Amino acid sequence: MGRRDEKRTLRAQLIAERREIPTGTRQRYDAEILEHLTEYMREITPCKRLAAYEPFGTEPGRTLDPPLPERLGEFGTVLVPLTLEDRDLDWTAYDESRTPLGPDAIAAVDLVVVPALAVGRSGIRLGRGGGSYDRALARVLEGTPVVALLYDHELLDEVPGEEHDRPVTHLIAPGGARAVGA
Repeated sequence: MGRRDEKRTLRAQLIAERREIPTGTRQRYDAEILEHLTEYMREITPCKRLAAYEPFGTEPGRTLDPPLPERLGEFGTVLVPLTLEDRDLDWTAYDESRTPLGPDAIAAVDLVVVPALAVGRSGIRLGRGGGSYDRALARVLEGTPVVALLYDHELLDEVPGEEHDRPVTHLIAPGGARAVGA
């Protein structure tokens, strides 16, 4: 089985496992993730501009009200992605205007918060398979923290990686925040 097949199989397994998490449990997990994330962000100074995502489906943060990007707005301007036709990501401020700022806007943030289905101890992140975030993360300046939100059981010893995969530097789960990778 090749890396892509391994990733496809693991992705399907993790999506199925997430669907099995009861709503009340997911709400508790999301509240714990938000608490750990905000603690982590308070340690980063300055954090005046950050990129985040708008959770959908079973992604961590989906049950939060107000939504995750709005919650993170206390730290500064929050950019959220707009998916382009070629599956790359443009960025826009999480506000009423939703004016596209261009794919390179992510290079000017102090922190990036990304969705993940799993993260390996090396920092390799497993996403939904479109490669959108890997392309966007290639534009992030070296030294900028990249934080994946996930559930505790989704931290794995190893995630199958490919050459184009961009690692994350930290993960935040209900059990807490931790650095990963080199």
